[in-house]
Amino acid sequence: MKHKPDKVNNAETREAVPEPNAEPEINAEPENGEIAAEEEAPAGWESVANEKEKQALELLDRLQRTMAEFDNFRKRTIKEKASIYDDGVKDTIEKLLPVVDNFERALAAAEDKENSLYKGIEMTFRQLSEILKRMGVEPVPGAGEPFDPNFHHAVAHTDDESLGENVVAEELQKGYKYKDKVLRPSMVKVAN
Repeated sequence: MKHKPDKVNNAETREAVPEPNAEPEINAEPENGEIAAEEEAPAGWESVANEKEKQALELLDRLQRTMAEFDNFRKRTIKEKASIYDDGVKDTIEKLLPVVDNFERALAAAEDKENSLYKGIEMTFRQLSEILKRMGVEPVPGAGEPFDPNFHHAVAHTDDESLGENVVAEELQKGYKYKDKVLRPSMVKVAN
């Protein structure tokens, strides 16, 4: 067992007895005319500390720039992925639009609306239309709407007093848009 020293209440004794595990103070004068390490260190250490601080600031700046570049890269990549997805959807829908047109023509040409073939075509057309609607595809407004060159392609003019000037009189082919981008403008007849 270790022997514990008794507590001493005398202040003089406490000062004279060093604390256990305490580092000894170096107050001694250097021997043989040597310069004390305390006097020499501040000048040398100050320049080293300044150099290290400068390096640390440079590294911090490089890190912050790299992080900003990576964040910009991440944002750009997300936008590119969304754009690529939208372009793929747009291309696919554009290829499906002639099929939609053929369904509409078949339904318009049918004479017997109670025929099972007509009902099957109508159900398939409704299902395809619902899928396109859920994907964000909408038909461009047609007959009775003001002519808008962004959404309509005028292929004919007609004189119609019941309609105002530059109003779509008839829609010859339905146009479609996807997320406010025109996939195909409507082919229309415009009233003068």
